Amino acid sequence: MTRQVEFFFDVGSSASYLAWTQLPRIADEAGAEIVWRPMLLGGVFKATGNRSPAEVPAKSRYTRRDFARYAERYGVTFRLNPHFPINTLLLMRGAEAYRDTPEFHPYLRAVFEAIWIKSRNLNEPEQVALTLREAGFDPAEMLERAQSPEVKERLKATTEEAVERGVFGAPTFFVGDEMWFGQDRLDWVAAALRA
Repeated sequence: MTRQVEFFFDVGSSASYLAWTQLPRIADEAGAEIVWRPMLLGGVFKATGNRSPAEVPAKSRYTRRDFARYAERYGVTFRLNPHFPINTLLLMRGAEAYRDTPEFHPYLRAVFEAIWIKSRNLNEPEQVALTLREAGFDPAEMLERAQSPEVKERLKATTEEAVERGVFGAPTFFVGDEMWFGQDRLDWVAAALRA
């Protein structure tokens, strides 16, 4: 049986973006499969009483610098988004809608890069539509998919499952029953996948 890593994420999380840039390589090197688990970070925060680092000034200053360090280490572009926080409800419904389709990875790339490289304000519907069109998506089709009751329920269920399993932030990884929180724990994830 192929080793698997579950990746609970939200596109509005800068740490999720950084993990997304590295996890496919880590999984590939270990011969492992990524199980993509879109969730609503706001729902996780509400259920667990956790808060975004952006709400704690000292932590916010530190994490901004720390994420810049990791981006440099990973050799990836990362820009703080001046429109942060982004309301990701529609974006994460879109991720869930495309999750088991060939469009999933192009969708994730378009949204992650729009937020964390291009610094777009994806709180604005016009910017979401522009981002989708540039990536070859029909914004109206994405909206229709994202608004389906089945997609809404699946995203809600994944978020609830995450909380039940002990998730309190994003990204969170599981290899079997072992959990790691944060993109700075990818070394541990890689080691678990190789074990």
